[in-house]
Amino acid sequence: MSSKISGRVSPQPCPHLLDFCSRNGSKPFRALQDCIRVKPPGGRAAIRREPFEVPRCGTCDESSRPRLYACVACAAVFCHAPPIHSHASAHALSVPGHEIAVDVDRAELFCCACRDQVYDRDFDAAVVLAQTITSTTSTSGSTVTQCKATGSQPDNLRKRRRVDYSLWAPNSRENAIIENHSIPLHDATNGSLISSTELPWGLRGLNNLGNTCFMNSVLQALLHTPPLRNYFLSDRHNRYYCQQKNGATRNGSKNSRFCLACDMDAMFSAVFSGDRTPYSPAKFLHSWWQHAANLASYEQQDAHEFFISMLDGIHEKVAKEKRKTHSPGTGDCCIAHRVFSGILRSDVMCMACGFTSTTYDPCLDISLDLEPSQGVSGKSSLAKSNNSCNVEADCTGSSQNCGISTLKGCLERFTRAEKLGSDQKFFCQKCQVRQESLKQMSIRKLPLVSCFHIKRFEHSSIRRMSRKVDRYLQFPFSLDMAPYLSSSILRSRFGNRIFPFDGDEQDACNEVSSEFELFAVVTHTGKLDAGHYVTYLRLSNHWYKCDDAWITRVNESIVLAAQGYMMFYVQKMLYYKASEKQAASWCDVRK
Repeated sequence: MSSKISGRVSPQPCPHLLDFCSRNGSKPFRALQDCIRVKPPGGRAAIRREPFEVPRCGTCDESSRPRLYACVACAAVFCHAPPIHSHASAHALSVPGHEIAVDVDRAELFCCACRDQVYDRDFDAAVVLAQTITSTTSTSGSTVTQCKATGSQPDNLRKRRRVDYSLWAPNSRENAIIENHSIPLHDATNGSLISSTELPWGLRGLNNLGNTCFMNSVLQALLHTPPLRNYFLSDRHNRYYCQQKNGATRNGSKNSRFCLACDMDAMFSAVFSGDRTPYSPAKFLHSWWQHAANLASYEQQDAHEFFISMLDGIHEKVAKEKRKTHSPGTGDCCIAHRVFSGILRSDVMCMACGFTSTTYDPCLDISLDLEPSQGVSGKSSLAKSNNSCNVEADCTGSSQNCGISTLKGCLERFTRAEKLGSDQKFFCQKCQVRQESLKQMSIRKLPLVSCFHIKRFEHSSIRRMSRKVDRYLQFPFSLDMAPYLSSSILRSRFGNRIFPFDGDEQDACNEVSSEFELFAVVTHTGKLDAGHYVTYLRLSNHWYKCDDAWITRVNESIVLAAQGYMMFYVQKMLYYKASEKQAASWCDVRK
């Protein structure tokens, strides 16, 4: 029997399980927490046993049956091999109160009388708590490593109806408009061929206006962010129309209002005009100073702080014009949030009862801590001296062996469950007291462009000092974000237990690709108070170094050796709207 709740079919509770819980409460399930093992850490839960111990059916002494179940009441093991026979069901019928059992290999509840799996939240909390504690206390791996090693992908992503991609071909009227209102660009079809030494179209240096390398480095990355570039070059934000609509004359009067999006539109027009002389973003700097008055000076600023402040400025301007609020994580507000905004999920679980509190927060980037150095202990130092470290293997596997930080290792550390300190006890709504808890972060919704900020500047209030972390960070050119999604982490945590997904299954579907490609790296060299920012851009399968007004071509080894501060990854495949019905298809972003 089943009932329909919130549009979903939910099975009726098992009467035998209700009777068992009414007689015994949750104590038998809590005791099972110590009897559960997770091998490898983060993998499937099973009943703990010795390596040489082989479970066998207490009736037929067979160990190769499809399923073996251990009775919760007496711990006896019986097989279940329908439709031939079921010694587990025979045991349940012969001994009243022994209907509930646990799958030996899967640690899942089973009613031997109903011959079906059953669900109990208290039991599931014990299993999940055992899994999480095992993953946090073990040093040999994590759930993310297992996901990458097995090549598993989140299989709960719902498919969308898609339409075939078709190229747009102008008709005769549109051809006439294009010929009368267009300026021909240099390409390989006419006599003005572009030589191999010439810079790609749209790559132009930016003049330093006085310690503004922090601004130039971020602007170079944004000018060549594919979704942002396509938005402005397709005239989606026309600065003339925007100024006319808002009554801004840009003449310095009190009624004139700054608009960072208008200045970005002007900058895109100038950079992609074909002029190769360095461009001076003076108007943009003035508008940004009006938005962030506390940062209006010719002193060196932080590139990451400028990035966040600039996107907020574009968002605030659009929000005031539309006069309605949008959730930044939904992607239906301004172009800045549509490109860079994602949603993070935070789970805080009580270690006493397993109750989990979940919160969601929008984010424009992800700030990552560098992995802790492993060269402190003598044992690890000895291992390093006796074994050479394979850099390529470190990029794809665990970075703890060589003590070198990798972007994947930082993401694993970011999404790894951690035990909160005793001074950060969590108030459990179920226990009604403050309890020790575990916290785990994950990515609920991926943005079109993921920006990763590496925390290289440390500030200590105790020592009253600041310093820069100059440790090397390895980052890949291609990145799969699937292991860090909430859907993957929840599936790894709960297995095929479908009930904990209630209310989150629909939102776990990202409807986007998890494969990302690196296209920009912002680096910082020098000290904390006297440094310089440089950007590396990937255009037409070549890398270019953007050092203010100077643009030079470099090879991949130079990029990989750079001290990355901000990395920009774009989805390899993007959805496009084919109609108002949100029908979508895959379109290569590099086309």
